[in-house]
Amino acid sequence: MSNLAVLSLGGSIIAPDKVDIDFLSKFNKAIRTYLKEDKNNKLILVCGGGAPARVYQAAYRQIVEKKDDNVQDWIGIKATHLNAQLVHSIFNDLCSDEVITNPSADIKFTNQVLVAAGWKPGFSTDTDAVFLSRRFGGKLIVNLSNIAKVYTADPKLDKDAKPLDNISWTDFRKMVGNEWVPGKNCPFDPIASKGAQEDQMKVICADGRNIENTLNILRGKEFYGTTIG
Repeated sequence: MSNLAVLSLGGSIIAPDKVDIDFLSKFNKAIRTYLKEDKNNKLILVCGGGAPARVYQAAYRQIVEKKDDNVQDWIGIKATHLNAQLVHSIFNDLCSDEVITNPSADIKFTNQVLVAAGWKPGFSTDTDAVFLSRRFGGKLIVNLSNIAKVYTADPKLDKDAKPLDNISWTDFRKMVGNEWVPGKNCPFDPIASKGAQEDQMKVICADGRNIENTLNILRGKEFYGTTIG
C-alpha cells in the first residue's frame, strides 16, 4: 500500500515573478529526503502557472478588446505546462512518466513521482489535483501557495479577517462560491472544492515556501496551515 499525497504546487511559489531557483533547489532536496524514508512514499506534483500565466493573460487583456474566458484559461494552462516540464526535469530520475496534461487519460504511475499540469478551461490546477487524487486513491491534497492559512475573508480587503486552523467543506464552499473565473485568486478553486467534498478528501492549505512545514504535513506531524474537510 503506497503512502500517496498530492501536492498542488502553486505557480506563486514556482515562479512568483521569475523562476524561484532557490526554492526549487531546496524543495528538490527535501522531497528526495522524504521519498528515501520509505519506498512506498509517492507524490503527485500538480503545477500552477504563476508569473508566466499572469503576465501573458494581462497582455491578452490589454491587446484584445473583446475578451474570451476560454482563451484566458488556455494561456494560463500553457503556463502550467511550462512550469510542470521544469519540475519534471528536476525529478526526472524519480518520475518515469510524461507530464500529465489530461487526468482522465490512461495514466501510468511507475515511479515515486508523477508531475501534472493544467488540463482544460473551466477550472484551475486544483481540480486536476482532485481528479488525480481520486484516480489513484489519495485522500490528502496539500495545497501549497504563498498563503500560510485560509482566512475568514480576504485579509487585504478586510482588516477583521481571521486565520483558520480548520474549516468544513460546507463553510469553505460558502466562502469561495460555485463558479470558476480565469485568474481567480482563492485558496482552493470552487470546482475542485465541490469534487473534494464529494470524495471526502482532506485539503491542507499552507505556505509552500516553508519546506520544513511541508515535510511535517507529509510525515503527519504538527504543522502550520488550514485543514479543509
